[in-house]
Amino acid sequence: MKPICPRLAARALILHDDRLLLVNAYGGGISDLWCAPGGGVERGTSLPANLIREVHEETGLTVAVGDPALVNEFHDPRGTFHQVDIYFRCTIVAGVIDPAWRDPEGIVTQRRFFSRTELSRIRFKPDSLPAAAWGSGILYDALEPITR
Repeated sequence: MKPICPRLAARALILHDDRLLLVNAYGGGISDLWCAPGGGVERGTSLPANLIREVHEETGLTVAVGDPALVNEFHDPRGTFHQVDIYFRCTIVAGVIDPAWRDPEGIVTQRRFFSRTELSRIRFKPDSLPAAAWGSGILYDALEPITR
């Protein structure tokens, strides 16, 4: 039997005017959960190159990728899903958020900037997202159960 390896993903922490960019976590409006833009890493491509591609697909923005800020693991305790997300501090180098933008994969249908106060009124993952976005250094989140 082939072992099931964790999935690797890169995600962007994009602050603009002291507000954090988040996207809907699941397509089709099946959840009110928000997360940082990004996604699965393609083999043979660097983490920053993957992240630039994913952010553009999901938001229409072009970003410069900075230092890592957070490593987060999550999994399905009743299944085989296990993902490791590496969050990088990013800055916008081109583009603006356009409500007409369409994610070619059709997963991200909403994107918006949230203040720290607004974050307290929505569901987002991981829990350490604000500390990573507005903090310094690099954080590590141990394995947490997946949320839908």
